[in-house]
Amino acid sequence: MLPEIALIEPDIAGNVGTLLRTAACFGVTIHIVEPCGFPFGERALRRAGMDYAAAANVERHADFAAFAGAMHQRGQRMVLLTTKGATRMDGFAFTPSDVLLLGSESRGASDAVHDAAAARVQIPLQPGFRSLNVALAGGIALAEALRQTKGFAP
Repeated sequence: MLPEIALIEPDIAGNVGTLLRTAACFGVTIHIVEPCGFPFGERALRRAGMDYAAAANVERHADFAAFAGAMHQRGQRMVLLTTKGATRMDGFAFTPSDVLLLGSESRGASDAVHDAAAARVQIPLQPGFRSLNVALAGGIALAEALRQTKGFAP
């Protein structure tokens, strides 16, 4: 088992495409929690992920409740990446069953997502900087989770 990525109600197709590519390259599952802020279907998925979409293991969820229920049933820990995180990423212990949650680009994560997360983790930034692009943040956190869990491919 490897850590996974979940995009909660993403707004920008390009960020979905970037994270599809990231998930495919590292062999991890990516969850798309709808609704999306753009028309989302197989055609959009292929266009956003370019040639990597077919190689990505994508799971779609109708809404956050359905996603959270599936994660609970599988025994997977939900770890929210947030600027309001109580724990810095460099001091957090990731596990192979973690799912890294990324909120929407325009709204972040809802109170329900914050409440459902087992942990809220922040990527430390220089003073005066608010946040990173969601796709970049997802890639950084996934790399750290894979490093800690020895999940990188040989």
